[in-house]
Amino acid sequence: MENMQYAEELVKEFLIFRGFTSTLQAFERELGTDIGKGFHVDKILELIFSVYIPQFRAEDLIEVLSFFKKCFSSASELVLISTLSKLEGSILRYYVVHALQSGRKNKVTEFFGMYGNDLLQRDKDWTSWFAILYLKNPSMDPQFRIYFSQEWFNALHLSVRNFLSEMFNANLRIPALLKISSEKNTVNRLKKDIRQLNVRLSELQALLEEKEAQLFRSRSNASSVLEVRMGQTNGTMSSVTGIPSTGVHEVSVLPSRVSHETCAPASEADSAKDWVVAGPAEVSSELIPSKFAQGSSSKLDRRLGESGTSDTLEMFRDDFYIDTGREMDGEEEFLEVKVDFQETFLCHTSPISRCRFSASGNNIASASVDGTVRIWTYDPSTPASRNATIYCGAEIMSLEWDCKSDRLLLIGTADGGIKAWNVDAKRVVCDLSTTEAFPRVLDLKCSPVEPIFVSAAASRGYILRGLNILYRILDF
Repeated sequence: MENMQYAEELVKEFLIFRGFTSTLQAFERELGTDIGKGFHVDKILELIFSVYIPQFRAEDLIEVLSFFKKCFSSASELVLISTLSKLEGSILRYYVVHALQSGRKNKVTEFFGMYGNDLLQRDKDWTSWFAILYLKNPSMDPQFRIYFSQEWFNALHLSVRNFLSEMFNANLRIPALLKISSEKNTVNRLKKDIRQLNVRLSELQALLEEKEAQLFRSRSNASSVLEVRMGQTNGTMSSVTGIPSTGVHEVSVLPSRVSHETCAPASEADSAKDWVVAGPAEVSSELIPSKFAQGSSSKLDRRLGESGTSDTLEMFRDDFYIDTGREMDGEEEFLEVKVDFQETFLCHTSPISRCRFSASGNNIASASVDGTVRIWTYDPSTPASRNATIYCGAEIMSLEWDCKSDRLLLIGTADGGIKAWNVDAKRVVCDLSTTEAFPRVLDLKCSPVEPIFVSAAASRGYILRGLNILYRILDF
């Protein structure tokens, strides 16, 4: 009912727009007498059999029948089109019969003159009907007698009624105006669903960012607690041995340097690492590596007697480098590297294939084999506004940050796609693709001085080939 009212309003709006005031008045009068608010098959039958045929309006009759055929023009309605064509032929035959029964042979001649060729092209059975004008009594002719009977007319009338009722009352054919209202309601419903899904997506993204921030804070707190406990442990060890932790650290570096610079054998190097800190009285004998214990023991004994422990350590360090200086000539010093802290990022659900730092070092981009790229930060003091998840739909083959602006991330995929992600706008600002012959974007590199980047692509199959493409992007 709602669709019908909306369609009527559209018709009125069109008639007013075109200035068809007389038609509008007639339309409103008909609406006033309309009771069922639906399809009226009797009105169509009355128009065909009580208006067009009795008044010999062949042109209007042909037009309304053609209109019905246009309503069933799709390939899936071939059966309906065939049935309607047969009904159309019977209605036109009744037109000829009615004209002969009314004594209007001139209307038959006029009808065949206008539509005879078209009728013959569609149905060869019309050939014999061209001779009906020359029969003295066609109603008695065996070939045409059936068409002049009341039973045949009643059967035709009933067949047309049943066909139209089945087609329109069963909703197999809905007028386009009624479809507009239904489609409008469907579009409104889909828009409402989209808005609700967008709100839900925003809520989930906010919740995900909040969880990531909580997880990051928890890891930072755990690292701080671990560092505090390690500091307490070192202080406890210093109080037990009687030697300050700074002194132990200063002396403990010495064997490591000796073992690397003098190229001692593995057994001697291992023994040089086994230090025992017992107390101030035993420092000189316990801190000397076994390799140099014999050559410098007398010297150390004399100095132990002349000075205290701390002075002895300083003398020992000076003499040690003087005596072994000849062995250190030509050797390169290597500083030890140790891990100060460690953070774990657990937001990927598939194996991670590659990761890249941004030019500023504030953000990290990591890609997994499921085609997902995550942008995150390791420093809690860095804003998390750039954190994002990018779904590329294909395996990630390469990642590269823009060297100049630090706001574009280039992503190369296994299906030949190159995406430029703007971390501030949080969207893909450029989507490129390589040639079909080289779909695997293995590497991407940005120029450090110009707004250009180069891609390295490879082919698939048994014969592998490569291709480099240089791109220049405006407002890079």
